[in-house]
Amino acid sequence: MDQPLPPGAARADAEATAAAVAADMSTLDQLEAELGAIEDAVARIEAGDPEALADAASGSAAPGIAADAGPLQSGPPAREETAMGFALEKLGQWTEGPEFKVEADRTKAYAAATNDAIAAHMAGEVASPVFAVVPIWDTMAGAMAGVVPPEVLLLVVHGEQDMRFHKPIVPGAVLRSKAAPIGIHVKPNGTTVVVKVETRDESGDLVVEQYMTSFFRGVSEGDSGGEAAPEHKLSADTKAGAPVGTVTQTLDTDQTYRYAEASGDNMPIHLDADVAKSVGLPGIIIHGLCTMAFTSVAAVQELCDGDSTRLRRLAVRFSRPVLPGQEITTTFWAAGEADGNPVFGYETRNGDGDVVIKDGLVEVAG
Repeated sequence: MDQPLPPGAARADAEATAAAVAADMSTLDQLEAELGAIEDAVARIEAGDPEALADAASGSAAPGIAADAGPLQSGPPAREETAMGFALEKLGQWTEGPEFKVEADRTKAYAAATNDAIAAHMAGEVASPVFAVVPIWDTMAGAMAGVVPPEVLLLVVHGEQDMRFHKPIVPGAVLRSKAAPIGIHVKPNGTTVVVKVETRDESGDLVVEQYMTSFFRGVSEGDSGGEAAPEHKLSADTKAGAPVGTVTQTLDTDQTYRYAEASGDNMPIHLDADVAKSVGLPGIIIHGLCTMAFTSVAAVQELCDGDSTRLRRLAVRFSRPVLPGQEITTTFWAAGEADGNPVFGYETRNGDGDVVIKDGLVEVAG
């Protein structure tokens, strides 16, 4: 999962996480054709897709794929399921985060690090939408870790991120955030932990709500409880309609270095090619939240007339990593309304046509 780590722990976390991805090969989705199943399974396992990794752990490989086969076969043997209980009694317990003063230079640096050319973001008048993760990441990750047995923290995969925007983040604002684990869902092949974060300004007004979904591979002991993350699945019916917008963007070769500095996420697989290759990756990979930020820019340009203050919700499921220098294309479809606001579904593919973000959802103020 993309998050800043203490010195020394980052390399271990990167190696453990990516090596586990390299070891597990399979898929969960029920696919209509065997060839399609094989292609989708390989793509999703390489990305660390939580549901795909769950099937890999159980040996429910897609047709034609052995559970220990594939291009990342050099990793260690797949882990056996771990009998480990999560702290169900801590659900709903809020953790207060530190005060965060928004500075124009910080928001402008984030915009530059994500190739965000929207004028208001570049000028430091308002923060880019996904900047909302910067003030809260440590608090959000800490709330997740508080219910997780320490022994299994390195089995985590960042599965989804869902943001609800109530007020824009503007320079000069002083933000306070709190986070709570709200759901623990034990499945045969792993456990999902859902964390909710609320960010408020100095007047107490709600600015942003966020939901982070984390998946712990092979951890299947204990009871389930609490809430599931809000749904944002992109339906086949939505995709059957004509697209309402398409945006193609290119990730720069130095993107990860710039994003790490602006966001504070210094995980080695994004910065050190030797570490990335040592755990079976082709090289440095783009931060997932950086890719999400690129799609937010596309959404604002195509659906909000360039005005990010109209954005009400942005939700994604991470499906496959993007490499520096790659081109990505995001396609939007109309998906009805919510509370009188237009809603759009989207997905993002790389230049080879592989889905890198799926089940994308955008809600825009009407």
